[in-house]
This record gives sequence, structure tokens and C-alpha cells, in this order.
Amino acid sequence: MATGWTYSKAGVNIDKKSSSIGSLVGELTYRRKGFGQMVQKSGLFASLIDFGDRYVTLATDGVGTKILIAEELGIWNTIGIDCIAMNVNDTICVNAQPISFVDYIAIDKPDDALTQQVGIGLNKGAELSDMEIVGGEIAVLPEMVNGLDLSGTCMGVVDKDKIITGETCEKGDLIVALQASGLHSNGLTLARKVVEANNIKLTDSVPGLSQCIGKELLTPTEIYVKQVLGITSKHTVHGLVDITGGGLRNILRMRKGLKYTIDDPVKPNPIFNVLQELGNIDDQEIYQTFNMGMGFTIIAPEADAEAIAKENPNAKIVGRVEEGNGVYFAPGKFTYDHY
Repeated sequence: MATGWTYSKAGVNIDKKSSSIGSLVGELTYRRKGFGQMVQKSGLFASLIDFGDRYVTLATDGVGTKILIAEELGIWNTIGIDCIAMNVNDTICVNAQPISFVDYIAIDKPDDALTQQVGIGLNKGAELSDMEIVGGEIAVLPEMVNGLDLSGTCMGVVDKDKIITGETCEKGDLIVALQASGLHSNGLTLARKVVEANNIKLTDSVPGLSQCIGKELLTPTEIYVKQVLGITSKHTVHGLVDITGGGLRNILRMRKGLKYTIDDPVKPNPIFNVLQELGNIDDQEIYQTFNMGMGFTIIAPEADAEAIAKENPNAKIVGRVEEGNGVYFAPGKFTYDHY
């Protein structure tokens, strides 16, 4: 049995990733002036572009090593959903409506049957998001790519008086989590390494899971667009957080100088329990790698949070905003103090 697995041991160091992002962004110093200029706000899940009385948003992301699981299982018709979801779930974090999408496929050789299957998932994701795929690119790169990689970019729009950035979060707010469908499309490198280290095949049945472990890992990312935008249209909301790469550390993107305490977390999907046991992953590591059943969080005043939890069967109040700093996971008595 593999013991003491971490994301870093699996090959992904999220702190070094953040450092690399910083070194890149540090060189992006040119700024457009006037109409169409970027709004300078840090920590947002989607970039804001000034378009008069509205902001246009842009978000870009890919599917990651979940594609390797699709390849091994020969199931290609769901990763398009993941590609859409990873982008639109970031877009709605500023209360923007996703409206247009372009995809990018890098492939070693053209394969009509494969790209058709990818297209099925992309179309389903677009339908679930009420968003149109307006274009894209298939690049044939036999000397650079072995197989297929999929990513995309989403454009959204939000009225300036409807934007939500997390800056209004305050002491006394409650944190509501929306249930995840599974791993979504983050942490798959660690999940794969844990499975491989235990000599488990993706087609194997594992106690505690209702289907083979590969299909559990391939479960499409939940798309929260219609639900979250419906919630923000009815209730006062101070912050919206997509729990993606970095797990609970994503909540640190909200207003600084506050303590976001998770004291009653959602019960994790069975796949998380299986991976934690197989890899002997400690709580602090696993909650900063996977969503652990909390795919999206909403920070709202107490009365609104209670109403949101009551009106949405997949929602649960998991914590509160207090004086202090960082994200505090009360059951494990540990704090995340940097993103």
C-alpha cells in the first residue's frame, strides 16, 4: 500500500505553480486604456473587462490529466462537459452569465470518431450552461502531443451593479456549500498515482464505490451556472467560490482580514474516502487538493444563507465568517493562510 501521498509527491506542487504564475504575470505590464481595459482586481476567478455599463469576463481552463483516464477507459463523451464546467464555474464566481465559448484541441493525429465523442460532451456542457460554442481550433501536433489535450475559453457578461467579488464578505456571514459530483477535474494526478501505487486497474471494482474506480474518477464536473445565478437573482450574496485546484484554499480569494471557518463540512463523496485510505493522505493535504464534496461555496448574510440552504437540496451551511485570518478547518484544527 502506498503511504503518505501528497500532491507534491505525485508531481504537482501548488506552491511552485503559484510562483510560476507570479513570474509570468510579473512580465505582463502593458495596460490598455479606455474602453475595453482590464479591471485591476486581484484574486478573481474570471478576468473583468470594462465595456461601459457592463463587464465582459474571460476565463480559460482545461481538463488536465482526467484525459488520461478517458483514454484508458476509451470513454471520450464526457470530458467536454468537464472542459465547459471548469470555465463556466469560474465565470459565475463574479455573478457573470456565460454566453460564448471557444474550445482548443491539440491532437497527435486527426481522429473523426474521437473528436465526435469530445464534441458530444462539449455540446452537453454548453446546453447545461445555456451558452453557445462559437468557434474553436484543432491543432495537429504529432511532434508535441501524444494523444489529445482539451481546453477552452469562456466569455461572460455582468452588469456593473450586479458584480460579486468577495469584497463585501463580513463577520457574521455564513458559508454554504453546494455538493460536488465527484473529483470534478482537479487533483487527478494524485488520484491516479494513488490508484497505480496500489496496483489497482481503472476497470477494477473497489469496496465503497458503486462502479469501477475509473468511472468514478471520470464522473463529469457539476455545472452550477443555472443554480448559482438563480440564487444570486433572489438573495444577497457577498462571495462566490469555485472549489477547484487548491481545494479550500480558494476561499482565500475572498476579502482579506477575515477568518473563514469550516466547522460542519459536507460528507465527502465515497471516492474521496477511498483515495484517502488508499493513499494515507492526511486531512490538511486532501482538503487543499480535492473539493471533498464541496464543489462550490456561497458566502451570504445569515438569513440569506439559511434560505439558500433550505431552498436547494444539494446545499448545506458548512461554516461562518469570523474575526481573524485565513481558512480554518475546525474538524482538523488546521488553517490555510495563503493561496
